Amino acid sequence: MDDRELTLFAGEMRIAALECLAAFGSGHVGGSMSVIEALAALYGSELRHDARRPEWPERDKLVLSKGHAGPALYAALALRGFFPREWLNTLNLGGTKLPSHVDRTKTPGVDMTCGSLGQGLSAAVGMTLGARLNGLDSYTYVILGDGECDEGQVWEAAMFAAHYKLSRLIVLVDNNKRQLDGYTRDVLDTRDFAEKFRAFGWRAIDVSGNDSPAVRGAIREAKLETARPTAIILDTIKGYGCPFAENAESNHSMSCKREDVDAAIASIREKLAVGAVPVL
Repeated sequence: MDDRELTLFAGEMRIAALECLAAFGSGHVGGSMSVIEALAALYGSELRHDARRPEWPERDKLVLSKGHAGPALYAALALRGFFPREWLNTLNLGGTKLPSHVDRTKTPGVDMTCGSLGQGLSAAVGMTLGARLNGLDSYTYVILGDGECDEGQVWEAAMFAAHYKLSRLIVLVDNNKRQLDGYTRDVLDTRDFAEKFRAFGWRAIDVSGNDSPAVRGAIREAKLETARPTAIILDTIKGYGCPFAENAESNHSMSCKREDVDAAIASIREKLAVGAVPVL
């Protein structure tokens, strides 16, 4: 996809994720909306995958460590053909294949079960090292929440990755400045993520995280690194592109009224003039 197509793809993803959340009537709106553009850059351009073979050994892998952003990932997977789009109407319902937090045993295309925050990077380190030992040239991507980085396990994994020079590990930190209980600066000040990752031996890149072409550019820059892992710090807005969530005081998990979702979708279509988008 070119830059325009990638932006349109992100718009369609945002609409699909909102429809998914609206079907259940509530969910993790804020953190799902803030990672849409990053996921669009991955599934629209940079992540090697085959929807017909979700377990293809040579695929790139994605660990959505902030597993509560499942609706955003489900939107990407549905639009890419991993499963029928109708599944998006079953979020978190009995018997669903799309639980609130991502589960690799239920959903085609999900590489790691996540939800207990802080554990995803450790799993991704293992995946990356395993791929190296098996002679594969695949990449492992991780999406970390900024609040999630309060967990010490994140930084233990970061040390390990730098020590073993896991250059095919690329982390995207969703720096939306808010977590479940409030702003990160008030709950536990995370300070400068780029400086922290550099201190742990990583390359670090700051980028506008709600701009899919910009995120894609940062990922391509990260792929040029051959001696160390890379952290891409996404400067994002929690609830981005969804007015009823973006303007809410508390938007980690919230209700999704049909009229609010319809207004948000109308706003998205108006801003992007979304037409036919090449999603497959």
